Amino acid sequence: MAEMARERHYGGHSTEQRRLARRERLIEAAIRVYGEVGYRNATVKAVCEAAGLTERYFYESFANSEALLMAAFDTVSRRLIDCLDTIRKEHPGTMDERGHAVLCAYYQVLKDDPVGARLFVIEIARVGPAVDEVGAELVREFGELLSRTLAPGANAKLKSTELVRIGAAGAMIQIAKAWIRSGYARGVDAVAADALKICRVLAE
Repeated sequence: MAEMARERHYGGHSTEQRRLARRERLIEAAIRVYGEVGYRNATVKAVCEAAGLTERYFYESFANSEALLMAAFDTVSRRLIDCLDTIRKEHPGTMDERGHAVLCAYYQVLKDDPVGARLFVIEIARVGPAVDEVGAELVREFGELLSRTLAPGANAKLKSTELVRIGAAGAMIQIAKAWIRSGYARGVDAVAADALKICRVLAE
């Protein structure tokens, strides 16, 4: 109790709360900066300036830029997966209608937020082994979500189906890369319809 009483508070917030708030500011700034100029072109200084913080606060929460990239990517991923899962749960239609709705939402998010899309799809590639594993985990989660969408109960099957789920999710991301690089040349509905053709393998 004495230790808690000694903890310093500023504006009603504890030291730990303020540290976590600074960490969140750095993550949000990184999402913007990496999305706008690319991870490889961004500096710690640029991210700190975007967050309105000095560089000493960066190293308070992150060992290096790669650690911040992983945190930023995880934040963007969580938001997207949660959004898509909500649509999956609440959609009242058929399997195909539900799958099309989830895929439309995925591609619409990427189009509506091109900064986040660049981080989520482009900038995460080929940074390093640790970052690759974070990206691989997202592909696994995305594949599981697609499987729950198009084939409820499929995740209870033999583990060998994991390769199919990963393949389907990887295909969705490759479609997204090509679409982003085309300047979103095709409409969201058309892109989702084509993507659904590949995802139907999960229902077989």
